[in-house]
This record gives sequence, structure tokens and C-alpha cells, in this order.
Amino acid sequence: MSKLVIVGTVAFDAIETPFGKTDKILGGAATFIGLAASQFNVDAAIVSVVGGDFPQEYLDLLANKNLDITGVEIINEGKTFFWSGKYHNDMNTRDTLATELNVLADFNPVVPENYKNADVVMLGNLHPLVQMGVLEQMNKKPKMVILDTMNFWMDCALEELKAVIKKVDVITINDEEARQLTGEYSLVVAAQKIHEMGPKYVVIKKGEHGALLFHGENVFFAPALPLREVFDPTGAGDTFAGGFAGYLAKTEDYSFENMKNAVIYGSTLASFCVEKFGTERMKHLEDKEVYQRLSQFKQLTQFEIVLENHQ
Repeated sequence: MSKLVIVGTVAFDAIETPFGKTDKILGGAATFIGLAASQFNVDAAIVSVVGGDFPQEYLDLLANKNLDITGVEIINEGKTFFWSGKYHNDMNTRDTLATELNVLADFNPVVPENYKNADVVMLGNLHPLVQMGVLEQMNKKPKMVILDTMNFWMDCALEELKAVIKKVDVITINDEEARQLTGEYSLVVAAQKIHEMGPKYVVIKKGEHGALLFHGENVFFAPALPLREVFDPTGAGDTFAGGFAGYLAKTEDYSFENMKNAVIYGSTLASFCVEKFGTERMKHLEDKEVYQRLSQFKQLTQFEIVLENHQ
């Protein structure tokens, strides 16, 4: 079984949507990535940092999902990273109400010794210098390095971000970020420009409109599953990335053909994530539910196109 290292935030979120609001609940990129990857029974470790205010029950939850948490540093006198946001009625736009870095401000990631030879590294959305710090600790070049980032780092740490992008195999960003990073409106042209920066594969997430996978001249599109209602989109992109990385780590096949499957698995898991607040849905997700939804995906996307000659 191949090893997977997940780097990102383990955090508190407070969320408000048209469907309700929460107090501080479990959140963070690494949390969502880890819960999604745990669906594949891979040997995965989380590298992150929390404060003394972080409940033991949350750490136990991650450990009970067979996620190695020895790389989660606990700073007893510090406070855990906190983010608060409010979603608009369309559920695609949101306002950030609060961002408190707390212990994340001085975070130096330490990869556990027995994961420094991991095959897959998933760099969740963090400062590019932290992401680079993880890559520099690996004993050998991982077979697959996947990077997630956001427009915030493009605004304030662009050169550091470009240095990390140069070293990764896959980048996952949303359409708005792809346009900002390249200055190109066409996503096809944007993906081409990102290829030139280093990554062999580019995944552009389009929220409720699915995801695009680019590899050279090859393009694959996966729709998002049409849902009756989206309750809370927080963590959907990270859940997608966790499903994508977890599937690749499990199958140990890094070809473009298999990445199509990884995109579908990522999209499937993200469709569960948005059904409840925070991590609530992912905590109790069962295999049979995932299988059932994958079948729905198959019906949604596969049919034989009749090719007729119109000459």
C-alpha cells in the first residue's frame, strides 16, 4: 500500500448559510482532505498544527479514521486557526468574516520519519513556503505531488508560489484562480500556461459546474452531481482533492486515464460533503453510499453517441 502525506490546516470554522449557522466546528483543509482519503484505506498521515483549545475528541475522530496524527503538532499555550464565513443565497459566493491565524502563523511542518518516503504528497492550501518546507523533508522524490492553493497566495506570495508550482505534478485550483494566475480568460489557454510553469496535470474546479482535467493536449470534463440542495460548500474543494489523492494512492496508477477516475471519485465525495455543515456528512459516510452515488455518476455521464455521416 502506498503512503500519502497530507499537509494543511486542522482548524475551527464558524459558518453561516441560508440554511442556518454554526458555532465553532471542526474544519480545515487537512481535515477534509484526510476524511475523504480515509475512504480508500490508504496509509495516510496528516501534518498540521493545533492549539491547546483543540478538543481531544476531534483528534480521536481523525485517528479512528486510520489517519496517522503524529505529525499534528499541539501547542498547548496557543489557539487553533479559526475561519468564519457567510455564504450568499447562490452558495457560490461568500464573505470571510474572520481569519485568525493563531498557531498557524509560525507553523513549521515536521513530516513523521516513516512518511518521508511517501509516494503521494497532497499539499493543502497553506503558505507556499510551508508547502515547500514539506517537499524538502522528503527522502525521495514522491511519485505524485498534488498542490492546492488560492488567490490569497497569488496576491501576497506569488514568487514563492511559482517556486512550489514548478515542483509539483498536479495543481488543483478553481476557475477564478486559474484566470488570476495566468491572466488568461480561456481555461484551455490558462491550463496550457500553467503546464509551462511545471505541473504535468492541471485540475480546474468549477464548483457546481464540475471539474476539468488537462494533460498536454488531452482534456477531460467531469460534471458535478446535480443535488437537490447544497447545505454548506465549505470544504468541498478539499474533499475533492482528498478523494483525488486517496484514489491515486490506493490504485498506484498515475496515468491520465486513471486520473479521470480520480476526478470522478473526488467529485463524488465532494457531493456528500456539501449536504451538511462542516465535516458532519463525511464523518459517517459509508461505502455503500459512495458506491450508490458512483453508479449515479455513471448513469449521468455515460452513453453511446451515435455518429452519423451528414455528407
